[in-house]
Amino acid sequence: MQNPSQQAFIISALTAVYAACVFLAAPILGALSDQIGRRPILILCLFGGGIGYVLFGIGGALWVFFLSRIIEGITGGSISTLYAYFSDSTPPEQRTKYFGWMSAVAGAGTALGPVIGGGLAHFGYAVPMFVGAAVSIANGLYAWFYLPESLPKALRRISSLKDINPFRQFRFVFSHSRIGRIVFTAFLLWIPAGGLQAIFSQFTIDSFDWSPTLIGFMFSIIGIQDILAQSFLMPWLLKQINEQAILRLGIIGEVSGYLFICFSGIFTAPVFFVLGLFLYGIGDAIFAPAYNGSLSKLVTPQEQGKVLGSSQGMQSLARVIGPLIGGQLYVLFAPVAPALMGVAFGLLALFFFRNIQA
Repeated sequence: MQNPSQQAFIISALTAVYAACVFLAAPILGALSDQIGRRPILILCLFGGGIGYVLFGIGGALWVFFLSRIIEGITGGSISTLYAYFSDSTPPEQRTKYFGWMSAVAGAGTALGPVIGGGLAHFGYAVPMFVGAAVSIANGLYAWFYLPESLPKALRRISSLKDINPFRQFRFVFSHSRIGRIVFTAFLLWIPAGGLQAIFSQFTIDSFDWSPTLIGFMFSIIGIQDILAQSFLMPWLLKQINEQAILRLGIIGEVSGYLFICFSGIFTAPVFFVLGLFLYGIGDAIFAPAYNGSLSKLVTPQEQGKVLGSSQGMQSLARVIGPLIGGQLYVLFAPVAPALMGVAFGLLALFFFRNIQA
């Protein structure tokens, strides 16, 4: 496939298929983990993810690539089950701290993944996929032999098959005022975040004429910043202020970041862009664990998987909507338009946040 437009369309379609599968699978896997336990879901998804990587590495036909992304999307919905596992295993007052450490690990993956993948790609473009498959399957084997179950049978939720309907899970979440408001607040932040990620590279090329090497370096810096924020800033904040204040601070940080990104485009000032990314990154780094910690405390142990799964599904939906809106704003109006959307949605999130005080 030599046509750049066709390549861009296929890449976008593969991304959308993955996100759509996470959107549907996350609530189902979360609800199932409430019924049969966390361990079986995690093991199944680790092995399934390995199969998805292998298929993508083999490739050869478009349907194989799409099948691999479908499998990876379904198994990728297990992140909510992992959060539920930590919720089962930690006392409520420690939960946000552990969620922060999980985010730090994800930040390490963001920082190291592109570097490792780029190095492995020198041996062939399929090699990173096969290495990813090996790591996923190795994790599955480790979980099979050593991972204990976190949800005792006495605490498991007894329900019918209709209760794993993903749309039923979403209805449950939004039928509870406090849960629905906090999820919707996060949803308002996730939409522009998806738009920012989609136009990040193009914005820096069009506005500052950055090279691919510099863009990749910035991605690594973002990952390192996330690790540092989760490892040092978040534990300190938890000793100084409550989770609600951290949530508010995180939203303000994200809005401030979007503002400086707007200024960077208006004044063609890369230093404003870097400052904006820093502020946005700090805001996002402290908001995410405080959000998951607060959400997990609003429900019983039997509902952790269902609610956290619905939350992950909503995040995935935002990752589909955000790039679509952000891309259109970028093309139709101005390169700074997606960042302006972030400011507007962030301020709206602050408004909704006023009504979810603990």
